[in-house]
Amino acid sequence: MFQFAKEGYPFILIFIALTAVSALLRIHWLSAVFLILTLFMFYFFRDPERVTPPDTNAFYSPADGKVIIIGEAEENEILNEKTLKISIFMSPLNVHVNRAPCEGVVKEVKYFPGKFFNAATDEASLRNEHITMLLESAHGKIVVRQIAGAVARRAVCRAKPGEVLKQGQRYGIIKFSSRLDIFLPLNTTVKVKLGDKVKAGETVLGEI
Repeated sequence: MFQFAKEGYPFILIFIALTAVSALLRIHWLSAVFLILTLFMFYFFRDPERVTPPDTNAFYSPADGKVIIIGEAEENEILNEKTLKISIFMSPLNVHVNRAPCEGVVKEVKYFPGKFFNAATDEASLRNEHITMLLESAHGKIVVRQIAGAVARRAVCRAKPGEVLKQGQRYGIIKFSSRLDIFLPLNTTVKVKLGDKVKAGETVLGEI
């Protein structure tokens, strides 16, 4: 069944209303613009079903998009230790619903206000507005960071501390172009390369 992320319904309804009003007022060029924007909202907030084969040793991609960073990095907001960092850039054409990379208990969810630099740049990871979530998994602590971009102005994390997320479970969304960083144990074997296109809940980023 085709469905949409619940965060998208206000946008969809607003543009449907604007399309209808402009059509009733016979402002045809404006109703055409609003119709195109309405169709884009339907497309952007789509939330397709995904099948995530259970694999306790695998870390699935938490986002759709392109892999732009793979390498060792200090996670200094929660863990304060070296990790394997993988960054995924989401364009406005990607599905923006985020999914849990592994099964785990949500230990912390922290919101950090900030700027709105291009999400593909290095400085966006810490200086942009973002939400950082800590998962306690069978293989240790995993950090997932939702980062707002130059267009995206809002990240939503539905998960709460104490909640158990299943592998591939939806847990949030970032509106419009944005980025997601995941910090994994250093002994993770990477299964993707720079430039790869990945899908949330389907593409394995790494394995223990």
